Amino acid sequence: MSKQYQGFWLLGVLGILTGCATTTPAPVVERTPGQSSVATNLPPATASGPSAASEASTQNLLVQTPPAITSTVLPPPTTVSAPPPSVTPAKPVDNRALLNHLLPPRIPERNGWADDIQKAFLTLKLEQSTENYCAAMAVIEQLSSWQSDPVVPDLGDKVWMEVGARAAKYHIPLFTVKAALSVPLLDGSSFKARIDALRTERQMNDLFEAIVGEAPQLAKRFGITNPIRTGGPMQVSVEFANEHVHSQPYPYPIKGSLRKEVFTRHGGVYFGIAHLLQYPAPYTNMIYRFADYNGGRYSSRNAAFQTALAKVSGARVDPDGDLLIYQNGQPARSQSSTTRALLKLAPKLGLTKQQIMADIRQEKTSTLGQTPTYQRVFALADKATGHPVPREALPQIHLQSVKISHNLTTQWFAEKVNGHYQQCLARQ
Repeated sequence: MSKQYQGFWLLGVLGILTGCATTTPAPVVERTPGQSSVATNLPPATASGPSAASEASTQNLLVQTPPAITSTVLPPPTTVSAPPPSVTPAKPVDNRALLNHLLPPRIPERNGWADDIQKAFLTLKLEQSTENYCAAMAVIEQLSSWQSDPVVPDLGDKVWMEVGARAAKYHIPLFTVKAALSVPLLDGSSFKARIDALRTERQMNDLFEAIVGEAPQLAKRFGITNPIRTGGPMQVSVEFANEHVHSQPYPYPIKGSLRKEVFTRHGGVYFGIAHLLQYPAPYTNMIYRFADYNGGRYSSRNAAFQTALAKVSGARVDPDGDLLIYQNGQPARSQSSTTRALLKLAPKLGLTKQQIMADIRQEKTSTLGQTPTYQRVFALADKATGHPVPREALPQIHLQSVKISHNLTTQWFAEKVNGHYQQCLARQ
């Protein structure tokens, strides 16, 4: 095969590899732009996240001794009231001690994990409570088993399966693809060798960064970009990290790029905890926040809204937590089942179609709950059932990823994380 012919195959295969290797969290999926309630026994969070826990303090109680009571005729003995009981000052909560107590006893780099978790809570001004600590730990346990760069079993083989499936659509045999990717690079290695050796998502990210970096003109001409969207010990979205640093300064020096920070332990923990806890949500149970972490912020609230809408409209509405259909991160022109049901119900709601569309565009914010569309749909549902219908529900989303070989859902993810959460609470 001539070098010119090899180059032709390499260009085509890189385009195939870029299109097929997109990964989603394992099993977290980022489905919509932006990003994910502290629930049980916790106060509602503010717009910038739950407030940090205040240290307990006491004030000395001063009790005045009443004056002696005397008589002008027969003065009785002077009586003095008993001194007030001693008041023991409340001991301030030792947040680091609480964190160390809740961490699993035998994990690698235990002190490093504790440092990164506590710094994230302090920087983000989140309440350092048992519930919040355990929520963060539960997500880490589920998504990485306390590995800062989690290993994905048989990652190279899974990537080749996807490459082969995509190549087959163009009638290109997999062995031809592998031969084209075996062309030596400047350092003597090849893209085939690098794929064969893949073990972690960080390595996969570095591979695509190398493709873009070593062939910038090729990447620009054929639109080759890094397709990996999530990574690190909490499988947080790179897009979310980029958005978050625009609203709040990142507390660590950025080495290389912000994308690479997501794949570090400290960066993954920081952005993951922000995604999980730094937003207000009206939930009564932490499991719905776990579902939001997987399906997108407010997915559990939106899924409950979709269930209520199905009751009052009689239409089939997918309870997936997305009220709109998105394309390239923006609302698409095509209508979702939720949109169609709402527009059909518009006369009964007493709202114009323009009002309804303006309301449901707020689906990724806390303000949707204050819109007329949201409130009137639930009012109709409450009236139809004779009792308040739930305002929270686990969204029904099927997870898809190169790393997933089973039929998994957002509900499965939320329930698995909730199991780790309950185990952490038990350690208290």
